[in-house]
Amino acid sequence: MHGNIISQLRAHCQVMAAVERELTPRIAETVALLAETFRGGNKLLIMGNGGSAADAQHLAAEIVGRFKMERRALPAIALTTDSSILTALGNDYGFDAVFTRQIEALALPGDLVLGISTSGSSPNVAAALKLARSLGCRTVGLLGRDGGTIAPLVELSLIVPSRETPRIQEGHITIIHILCDLLEQELFGDALSIPGGCCG
Repeated sequence: MHGNIISQLRAHCQVMAAVERELTPRIAETVALLAETFRGGNKLLIMGNGGSAADAQHLAAEIVGRFKMERRALPAIALTTDSSILTALGNDYGFDAVFTRQIEALALPGDLVLGISTSGSSPNVAAALKLARSLGCRTVGLLGRDGGTIAPLVELSLIVPSRETPRIQEGHITIIHILCDLLEQELFGDALSIPGGCCG
């Protein structure tokens, strides 16, 4: 058992090293895009399925609440949280439309739409990002594997270079925390830092 634990921790460290090596500039670009979005009075819309839905909600909580700094709230919505909307859309239009219909309802030009997919090929996320671009939104994909079908659809892709879902998800939540930390520094550098930080 100890050997298995050690091998998983080492695999995690290898993926984090690859994220550092390959994604540092793209993470910085994403921070700049987020800052531009909020400075322009626009909002962030986030979506994903399963564990990626939880990550979408986690990111929205950090943006609306706070990460490490006591500062004004920023507008972010996770499109994964309203069970009535999700079940109605799934029932009436099919599961592939659960995000596109919400993008149609909520997205405005200049908003940033961020899709999370460990496979890089979630059909409902891909369809919503494609629609978002056509509506004049900025788009980011937080992806895994080789970026799948979503990478070519978005303005900026952050692809965690692994084929193992747990390692990809660990990369995603690490990137999310870095984005939140650097965004607060960019927008609220003189705000009060909260010991411990984070939303929970």
